[in-house]
Amino acid sequence: MKAATIRQFVTARDTADRLGEKPSFSFGKKRDAGPVSIFIDPAKKFQTIEGFGGAFTEAAAATLRKMSPRNQQVILKAFFAPKGRLGYSLCRTHINSCDFSTGNYAYDEVAGDTKLKHFSLKRDLKALIPMIKGAQALAKKPLKIFASPWSPPAWMKTNGEMNHGGQLKPEYRDTWARYFARYIEEYHKLGIEIWGVTVQNEPAATQRWDSCVYSAQEESDFVRDHLGPTLAKTGHGGVKIMIWDHNRNLLVERAAPAYSDPEASKYIWGTAFHWYEDDKFDNLSLHHDAWPDKKLLFTEGCQEGGPHTGEWILGERYGRSMIQDSNRWAVGWVDWNMLLDETGGPNHVGNLCSAPIIADTKNDKVLIQNSYYYIGHFSQFVQTEARRILCATTRENLEATAFVNPDGSTIVVVMNRTEQPISFSLDTPDSTGVTTIPPRAIATYVIST
Repeated sequence: MKAATIRQFVTARDTADRLGEKPSFSFGKKRDAGPVSIFIDPAKKFQTIEGFGGAFTEAAAATLRKMSPRNQQVILKAFFAPKGRLGYSLCRTHINSCDFSTGNYAYDEVAGDTKLKHFSLKRDLKALIPMIKGAQALAKKPLKIFASPWSPPAWMKTNGEMNHGGQLKPEYRDTWARYFARYIEEYHKLGIEIWGVTVQNEPAATQRWDSCVYSAQEESDFVRDHLGPTLAKTGHGGVKIMIWDHNRNLLVERAAPAYSDPEASKYIWGTAFHWYEDDKFDNLSLHHDAWPDKKLLFTEGCQEGGPHTGEWILGERYGRSMIQDSNRWAVGWVDWNMLLDETGGPNHVGNLCSAPIIADTKNDKVLIQNSYYYIGHFSQFVQTEARRILCATTRENLEATAFVNPDGSTIVVVMNRTEQPISFSLDTPDSTGVTTIPPRAIATYVIST
């Protein structure tokens, strides 16, 4: 590290800096750490990173189609072009409709069709699949895409509708498992490989939109008796199965039944989680302590309640989650909708939210939000297969995490949510460098030898 050059990239409020490169600095002779320091040790390695990204939703795809052909490419390149853009590598999509669809739909809406003779991706082919294919054409490497159901078809559920919760009827558990397999097969035929699936989006929530409720035991039993064996039998045993896919606060309690059952656990790659309600970052560490062989993946987060165009605090919420989740064993981080319109939709029940890019569809304008840049401080620099490394700070208001990439470069991401600049030393076991992060800023330091 002694001869290393440290490049620094900064995004800061009240400046023009958005992933802007600032003058480099270098490590000097090792000295005792000052009162404000960040210590990293690339020799102490932890989890392997799967990637960073966002979600392909029908809402995002429908919004994209409303833009001019030129701006459609601007938006897709902003997320997927590998150089100077976010370079997304890990993405989510939905099985059947979700609230960020333009209405309820399922791939098989013929009641009692247990043989899935009427299964069709016709709805996804209108906008969603073309968006995914456009992203694939730009990405440097094949995208890892995982899929989550918000609800089975209405005819499979106890309440007879896709909205307002309800449960999967016991007699359709096998059919629903084969539905997953059919979905994976049909997407494969279109050149889209499904890397993973979650059992159910937010299984503890009865929502006014597409939703389905499972207890922890029901979810475990469904994986053990139906989903796991069916995917294995149909040649999809390599598809990652994730449980929970809901908030951090119940993460440990919900994981326990599945991981306490060896027959269920053998099919489960890891636990997916969201950021709504309490932060409860410590539950991630507890989960890793209890089940160190199971992965943790952040699969959804967004700012609720409309587009919030121009609000700086949105990006800081992203930065805090990405740093704290990474430091507690998350192997990746996936935002919710990549793109929404000027209303924070479309959403078929009016559950409007924000996104990293807001499209003014009336005036054909691309409005990049600061959350886009905060995500970029990770996705643009931390490569797939990077390893998190030891990173410790001396101040609560100096949040940081660090990684070593497969190419040997070291990446340190630091965030300052205070109103004052913070000068600090960046220390390794044998070197020290000194720099300053502006107020209300995030910075990425790239160390190469």
